[in-house]
Amino acid sequence: MSSYATDFAAIDEYSRGKITVISKDDPKNYVFSNMFDVAANTRPYERVAVAKNFEYVIESVRAEGTSPWYSAAHDEFVVAMDYPVTVELVKLDDPDSVVDPESEGAHRLPGEPQGRKMGTAKLSRGHMCILPVGAAYRFVSGAPATLMIQTCDGPETQHRWAEFCQK
Repeated sequence: MSSYATDFAAIDEYSRGKITVISKDDPKNYVFSNMFDVAANTRPYERVAVAKNFEYVIESVRAEGTSPWYSAAHDEFVVAMDYPVTVELVKLDDPDSVVDPESEGAHRLPGEPQGRKMGTAKLSRGHMCILPVGAAYRFVSGAPATLMIQTCDGPETQHRWAEFCQK
């Protein structure tokens, strides 16, 4: 019987990976990136798209220190990919005055959100937290960590494919 070992990656310990192309194709025809590689090579809380399907994106984010506050006109979710991260949530008094209800993607708030504290979620590797519509959220991390955020393409989403894709 074969034996397999699972290797867990982290922002400070990962293998970049590679593309194995068959049928004499050009690797430049494929999009391939590593979310840990993206998080390791960006500034804290830059939200870099690593996957896109229509209006939806998966963002890789380097969590380090305290993020700005964000909100969206739709639900989002976040997954801690390696190290602990805390999510702070505030139920907004007037969500429509903070983010246009017809907009997509996360929006950075200019300051402290006005509303009632909803609490915190303490995420460890693999834990997920919903970032609900009508709420503001921010992340707090004592050390560099990797977050994966599912959202819609919006004003905070950065498209830097050429910088990170394998060639």
